[in-house]
Amino acid sequence: MSWAQSLTQCIQSGGMLASVEDVYESNFLIEHADLYASKTSGFWIGIYRNVNGQLLWQDNSALDFVNWAEGQPSGDELAFCVELSAATGYWSVLPCSSQKGFICKKPKNLFVATFHSFLFTFYLFSDVNKDKASGHLNMWILLTLVLIILLGVVFMIYFLFKIKTGSGTGREVRWSSRQLEYNCALTAGDIGSDATNNKEKNEHSIV
Repeated sequence: MSWAQSLTQCIQSGGMLASVEDVYESNFLIEHADLYASKTSGFWIGIYRNVNGQLLWQDNSALDFVNWAEGQPSGDELAFCVELSAATGYWSVLPCSSQKGFICKKPKNLFVATFHSFLFTFYLFSDVNKDKASGHLNMWILLTLVLIILLGVVFMIYFLFKIKTGSGTGREVRWSSRQLEYNCALTAGDIGSDATNNKEKNEHSIV
């Protein structure tokens, strides 16, 4: 997520993007962030650069403790937000639109990772992508099943139509056959009747 999206998520969960007040909190976060080094490059924390170029915590308090990576904070004019590296724990200034995990901090009243009177919750950006990918996969599976069902219904209707049409054709053929036999019988009867009449005429002529 972007820094702004991460901040919104933390506020909605009743906290804020993590602040680091001393070396002990820093070591605690480094220890836990390292567990996710294979899944994300880093986590947003609650430092941002204001319009005057001053780096402050989310609550606008000054940075009494810092753990910058070498060459940081950079002078990049587009970099206004701060990432904690998952691999090293050092901080770097990045563009706020970069997609990262994030760490929320709130007063301790739940579980998860805790330190002193605060709890820290780590969120992986990769988890968000995974959920989206899973949702897309489920959607495609559902669409495939619907398509298969529709095709099955179409084929069923087609075969029923063919069976009905075939049955009707069979009846027409049988009716035509019987009609032909009847016509042949009538023709044969007429021929026989004509032959008898001719024979009688001949007999009368002879007499």
